Amino acid sequence: MPSDTQDMEDLHIEEVLEILKKEIEKYNPPVVSHLKWRKIKQTPFTVLISCILSLRTKDEVTAEASLKLFQKYDTPEKIKDVPVEEIESLIYPVGFYRTKARRIKEISKIIVEEYNGKVPDNFEELMRLKGVGRKTANIVMTYGHKKNGYLAIDTHCHRIPNRLGWIHTKTPEESERELKNILPKKYWKDFNHLFVRFGQTICLPVSPKCSICPVKEYCKRVGVTTSR
Repeated sequence: MPSDTQDMEDLHIEEVLEILKKEIEKYNPPVVSHLKWRKIKQTPFTVLISCILSLRTKDEVTAEASLKLFQKYDTPEKIKDVPVEEIESLIYPVGFYRTKARRIKEISKIIVEEYNGKVPDNFEELMRLKGVGRKTANIVMTYGHKKNGYLAIDTHCHRIPNRLGWIHTKTPEESERELKNILPKKYWKDFNHLFVRFGQTICLPVSPKCSICPVKEYCKRVGVTTSR
């Protein structure tokens, strides 16, 4: 973490984020995937289940599976009594679809029986749901419940700030804690969206596209051995 105001200024955090906000339209998801997401009504429940489906699954596959599932069953009341086999068929071919189908049914039942059909709007309560980690809980609080003060950190949001030299952390949990100390709160809501899209298109895990990176002048390229 930076030690003083001058160090913070040297990181150029606001400059980087403002540039990415302007550039993000160039990094839109594939049109087909984008159109599918637009058809899904965003509720705390659909956000939660989409997060579960997205684990180790490409965005376009997650969008397709989410749409197929929610077109038939978009509330915990509707899903809790659906046979697991039907859920499997609707969400296939997401990664670990059998495990996720069981998890979705279990979570739906718990939400109905313990939370009166409402996805908890308390971070700790969300974390009690089996299969819900910090990233998912933060996403549900931010995009599902529209709450401020939460920062969703996935692999891109962990990798890129370390590459930029903003932080020096080993895990997403450490990154979440450190980033909360240095990121202006006005950027917290958009941070995950910006860095995920940027990390999928330009700042790739291996051989990032540094030659066309819009923020390369502010990047310390920590850990970058090859680029294009």
